[in-house]
Amino acid sequence: MSKSSLFSLNQVLKKCFQNLENNQKVWNSALGECTSLVGSLGNLVDQLRALEKVKIVNTPLHTFPDLQERLNFKLLQALDIVLVKLADKLCSLQQVRDAVSNQVSGAFQLYEHNIDTLDLATCTQRSAIAPSIADMLEWLKDAERYYRQQFLRRKNVLQALRPEDLYLLEAVPKRWESLESPSGEERLSETLFTVSFFMESQ
Repeated sequence: MSKSSLFSLNQVLKKCFQNLENNQKVWNSALGECTSLVGSLGNLVDQLRALEKVKIVNTPLHTFPDLQERLNFKLLQALDIVLVKLADKLCSLQQVRDAVSNQVSGAFQLYEHNIDTLDLATCTQRSAIAPSIADMLEWLKDAERYYRQQFLRRKNVLQALRPEDLYLLEAVPKRWESLESPSGEERLSETLFTVSFFMESQ
């Protein structure tokens, strides 16, 4: 591989990892907000279920006309607001997934464009500050796969929800929690730590 091609590929890889680091922060922020909203969703569903079991006509509150219906309406309205916010945060997660996918695709296109002049020694060579091209391409693919799978799973949990469907809504907090992937997040953080010197190099 020519020195100019190698330099270009290294620059693209460096930019990919810098963008990956930035996108990880955006993802974690949006995911944290989603988790908080899912918690609010669970609380509202609990309140609606409790309201279903209470017969206000048999309580001292029976003097307030249509109280049960009004409380039910307000809770459903609050649920709808939470679902809108979750849809908005899901868009943020999708933007990260798309950004990472586009960046990784660009790196692989450049690699494939120069593959005829890329020998195995160059591809697998490591230095004190830079992992090998082969390692970095593999790590980028792993990151792309992580975000793609995580987004699709979370989208599947959220996209069919409706305020009036309490049965589905009740299952959301546990389903959401089951999607957590500490090992995937750790691998991503380890990758970014491993390439930190490479990203800062000139």
